[in-house]
Amino acid sequence: MSVELPLWRALTGYRVLTLVYAVVIFSLNYTEYAHPLGGAAYMAALTLWMVLTWRCTTSAERCTRRFLFGDLAFAVAGILLTPLVDTHARIAGGAPTLPSIWTAGAALGFAIKGGWRWAAGASSVVAVANLVERQEFARDTVHNVLLVWVASVAIGYVVEVARASERTLARALQIEAATRERERLARDIHDSVLQVLAMVQRRGAALGGEAAELGRMAGEQEVALRTLVSSGLVPARRPAPSKEAAAAAQGDGADAAYGDGADAAYEDGQADGPSYRDNGPSYGDNCVPEGEEFSDEPCDVRALLAPHAGAGVTFSEPGAPVLLPAARAAELAAAVSAALDNVRVHAGDGAHAWILVEDEPEAVIVTVRDDGPGIPEGRLADAEREGRLGVALSIRGRLRDLGGSAEWISVPDQGTEVELTVPKGGVPEGGRRGKAGA
Repeated sequence: MSVELPLWRALTGYRVLTLVYAVVIFSLNYTEYAHPLGGAAYMAALTLWMVLTWRCTTSAERCTRRFLFGDLAFAVAGILLTPLVDTHARIAGGAPTLPSIWTAGAALGFAIKGGWRWAAGASSVVAVANLVERQEFARDTVHNVLLVWVASVAIGYVVEVARASERTLARALQIEAATRERERLARDIHDSVLQVLAMVQRRGAALGGEAAELGRMAGEQEVALRTLVSSGLVPARRPAPSKEAAAAAQGDGADAAYGDGADAAYEDGQADGPSYRDNGPSYGDNCVPEGEEFSDEPCDVRALLAPHAGAGVTFSEPGAPVLLPAARAAELAAAVSAALDNVRVHAGDGAHAWILVEDEPEAVIVTVRDDGPGIPEGRLADAEREGRLGVALSIRGRLRDLGGSAEWISVPDQGTEVELTVPKGGVPEGGRRGKAGA
């Protein structure tokens, strides 16, 4: 809702209430006017004008310049008509004009529509008309004129500030949305194109000849693409790399993308391990994307993480389904895959990894631990500054977009532990179970 809408509603209410007030005041003093029929004709015309135009002050789109000038004309006409229908004694004694305080609504309409400059102009016209009607600088007249002038100008200024704030907020929201989309695309690029280019560079250098030149060019493109990703200019999304490409990735300082993700394994129908499709409701089926979209149904996270289990990876899980919306589960699985690739690339071939799944009442927690050499202090921050965004985007960025978090604990020569936490969101109550054991 626009910040101006409450002001337009207030103006509409003000015009209606002040019209009722003006009509009541005129009716109570009807017999005291010199020409009451002339005053009654004006009040009838003003009432008809209000009936025909009351919707014009309900929004900025309906409030046109033609209406504003017509409203101001009715206000000025009523003020200048007062000496013709009222007695000089009543005017000198401070009797109100025919439209009374309704005239302030005309100035306020200019204020809300055009800001303080429009308000100042309309208020000045009303002020001159009041001084002409009174034919002297009476203290009460000057007081009322200044009050209307200051109030309308102040409201006009507030409206301009509110509009500027609204534009700033809209721009900030656009930038935030663009930044999140840029980070999402950067993750996909890191998880695919950069790793393929790294593989081509390594293989080309090993083969020599023309392949070495191809590898050199691939390395240059990798550097250029990392620069584009870091600066916020990213190209379109590419397919995910193969396991071979991910394994050939260069060292990023705990920075690599996932290789053999469980979602891909289940798409091909080749994943080993427990059949979660047969464990109660078919939650495992929901983990497979339909085309390019995931099902809105809950997905069993175990179905995505179990294929990682093997000779070098121990997988510990609860006995009951661990449910997340399919899209959240896929992002969590991608982050786990990225963490395991970091283990393969940086902890060495002999390193062992453990995956622990915990099903808390409000969140799913997945811990990935290894017995490698650990991460040197400050290496993650250095890698992010160098444009190596595996940890920053493939893991931490994914979890942040889900409203979760990713925490690293690393001790030199004692391995690294990554704790990934994802809120459950709209998971059914039946999907909430106890905590998994190790």
